Amino acid sequence: MDASYLSTTRDVYKEAALNPQQGLCCTTTPVWQLPGLMIPKRMLAMNYGCGSTVHPRDLTDSPTILYVGVGGGMELLQFAYFSRRKGAVIGLDVVDEMRAACRDNLHEAESQNPWFESSFVDLREGDALDLPIADSSVDVAAQNCLFNIFHERDLNRALSEMHRVLKPHGRLILSDPVCQSPMPERLRKDDKLRALCLTGAMPLADYIKRLTDSGFGTVEVRARRPYRLLSPRHYPTDRVIVIESVEICAIKDPMPADGPCVFTGRTAIYFGDDDYFDDSRGHFLTRNQPLSVCDKTAAALAALGRDDIYLSAPTYFYDGGGCC
Repeated sequence: MDASYLSTTRDVYKEAALNPQQGLCCTTTPVWQLPGLMIPKRMLAMNYGCGSTVHPRDLTDSPTILYVGVGGGMELLQFAYFSRRKGAVIGLDVVDEMRAACRDNLHEAESQNPWFESSFVDLREGDALDLPIADSSVDVAAQNCLFNIFHERDLNRALSEMHRVLKPHGRLILSDPVCQSPMPERLRKDDKLRALCLTGAMPLADYIKRLTDSGFGTVEVRARRPYRLLSPRHYPTDRVIVIESVEICAIKDPMPADGPCVFTGRTAIYFGDDDYFDDSRGHFLTRNQPLSVCDKTAAALAALGRDDIYLSAPTYFYDGGGCC
């Protein structure tokens, strides 16, 4: 397989490590403001992601966390806030200069945060396509605006590697650009634009399918926001291409016999005459009370043809709870 695009990617992020570029990526979520957490200015300038992978509800009981593609180290520091023990956060990157810059930033963070010790972060050379991590050894794995760069075969391999190293019921947290329709071939093959996290974007449904094909039995779409526009004025395209940033949690649950549970922010409300509705498949709807449902359950409820169950369209915002 031609891996020249990966060489281009390394060059882009080598330069971004040596000369921080705040415009390289643009996070769509505010930086976490947590008590006692101070983020050095250079670390913040090197926040090369399109969303956030740090969610406190994923980080209870001081988990072991793997973060691939370290950038300036901001999310490593945020993860360490919740796992304050030696080596609790493993940071991997293939770019020597990026690891060096990240290490410097973490030492600066140590001087600004009395609670933080650099030893909380185990910073290593490592490739997302061949993780130097033991099977079933981490509770949470994360990547931010990296996997969209990979070509199809490499993306499948990276997701398979993440699935391998997670413990049962472990969580893969991803933030990546997606597009509303397939990216034109000419743009997809532009190595530089791909490295800049623009033209490797794929439709959200395709992204989710790759996760479930990798064995993740539950997928949560937690956020979906506008991110970039590729306009004919500035890019070789004959139409405006809308790119969005998504935040997704894929859970290493056993795959249900009837297929994965994919939550895209749908809600069911029963408003019939009885106090509740039981579909005899494990879904119990109390009258006039909202219940988050996965797409599979929403389809099954719709197929009943009832006139006393409301089903919302996907909101692409899901924050836990619900039918499964």
